[in-house]
Amino acid sequence: MFMENQTTVNYFVLAGVSSDPQLQPFFFVVFLLIYLVTVVGNGVIMVVIRADPHLHTPMYFFLFHLSFLDICYSSVTIPKMLQNFLADTKITSLPFCIAQMSLILVMACTEAFILSAMAYDRYAAICDPLRYVHTMNKQAHIRLVGGAWMISILYALTNTVPVLHLHFWGPNEVNDFSCELQSLLELSSTETFISKMTFLTSIMIVSFSSFFITLFSYICIISTILRIRSSKGRSKAFSICSSHLTVIVLYYGAALFRYLRPNSASSVVLDRLFSIQYSILTPMLNPIIYSLRNKEVKAALWNTLMKIKSM
Repeated sequence: MFMENQTTVNYFVLAGVSSDPQLQPFFFVVFLLIYLVTVVGNGVIMVVIRADPHLHTPMYFFLFHLSFLDICYSSVTIPKMLQNFLADTKITSLPFCIAQMSLILVMACTEAFILSAMAYDRYAAICDPLRYVHTMNKQAHIRLVGGAWMISILYALTNTVPVLHLHFWGPNEVNDFSCELQSLLELSSTETFISKMTFLTSIMIVSFSSFFITLFSYICIISTILRIRSSKGRSKAFSICSSHLTVIVLYYGAALFRYLRPNSASSVVLDRLFSIQYSILTPMLNPIIYSLRNKEVKAALWNTLMKIKSM
């Protein structure tokens, strides 16, 4: 009887980055610039990789898909943020919130596995160079990217289906700038044990499997590099991995802190900061890191600009 008298919530209010109305225009400009840099930067990387035949290799195939993924990842969260900065009430419908949650799960999981595929590619190139062409043939790197997307979609569906059976009767304020799974589970008026256990089990499987591949690859890479007698050879090998390793530290560092740290009332601000780091800032920084620290990308970018100029 009590349950029948409850009013079902059909929308949520996003807390956003800040509740201070005077800061909303400032944040709108900041995140609009971040979004534009993300889209343009990753778009340029994609165009350059497609345009330059020298970059038609497995490593840049993965980088192309990482750039595409970063554009998608930012587009899932930032446009809604920008809309809310200009709105009096930061309202989002329940279906939109669940859809956004599901897409965030897909993008986050796919990024983790593509970074793992890139680590494996570096392992094959440095630790077993004679068999690299055979190991990382066209079918192999297509399967790695396809597998990353398939696992991520399955991961998202596994966590989304239990949420569809939850009921929300209030409160309806999401204490974040986007609809993430943990935030929705905190607002559920019905038992969330199955959803929490499903999420905990699936995220442990996904995170540890992708992180293990990355960690194992880099242990072998570092071991191989240290055995190189030439300092020039060691420097060249490290330079090949430095950009990718920087991106991994940024992504995994923030994500692990966000999801593995115990929840507390005082952690809300830090949670938002780390969510911004891995879901918004990392997609923006990826093309900058790869272009500034990669001579091949810089050379290809320069050649592409010269071709455009000569038209």
